Amino acid sequence: MAPTSLANTAYDKLRQALDNFHYIPGDRFSESEVGAQLGMSRTPVREALMRLQREGYISVTPKMGWVVNSIDFAVFEQLYDVRAVLECAAVDLLLLAPDLEQRLSALCALWCVPPQNRLTDPQAVSRMDERFHIDLVEASGNQEMARIHRDITDRIRIVRRLEFTRCYRIDVTYDEHSRILHALLQHDGLQAKVLLQKHICVSRDEVKNITLHTLQNAKPKKAGTTA
Repeated sequence: MAPTSLANTAYDKLRQALDNFHYIPGDRFSESEVGAQLGMSRTPVREALMRLQREGYISVTPKMGWVVNSIDFAVFEQLYDVRAVLECAAVDLLLLAPDLEQRLSALCALWCVPPQNRLTDPQAVSRMDERFHIDLVEASGNQEMARIHRDITDRIRIVRRLEFTRCYRIDVTYDEHSRILHALLQHDGLQAKVLLQKHICVSRDEVKNITLHTLQNAKPKKAGTTA
């Protein structure tokens, strides 16, 4: 297997372990330990760990190895607030566009569909949900706003990872996205922004509650494993 493929495999396995809280905040490990667990040399493991570091999952300390980062919900709540401001500003710009329907056509094709045509795979819907918000801001035409929004999206991805582990979030997300799009197509900016802000706030609170609940369940399992 090529080195890049090995690094991608190591990344996928480590990311899954982090997402499932097999490693919890504060856990420490070395490259050699991970390599032994995965049956790989240190080079692809190091590449995978550095990628996870860039994404905010872990940090490295000289002579002490790698550590799983804690989750600062106060920071993430502020990032969600900034995200809401940017997306509401994007709504204002979109409503000035003469080709509004064309700009939103791809999003409508994905989200304004009958229930029987909705996707049910949580990971697929999670990626689509992230793209909905990115594409909405990009459709505004302000590329600097879109760049800042993508940066925020990258930073909150670490806590958004669990949102669609609750299956009810899939139908709720489809319903809320379609209502936002319909309000935009009707040029009802106030309604679109109210729906958008509520959608982001509910998502933020759900993510926090799910993460806290999962962490609480992961700690006793971790203690049982190490006992």
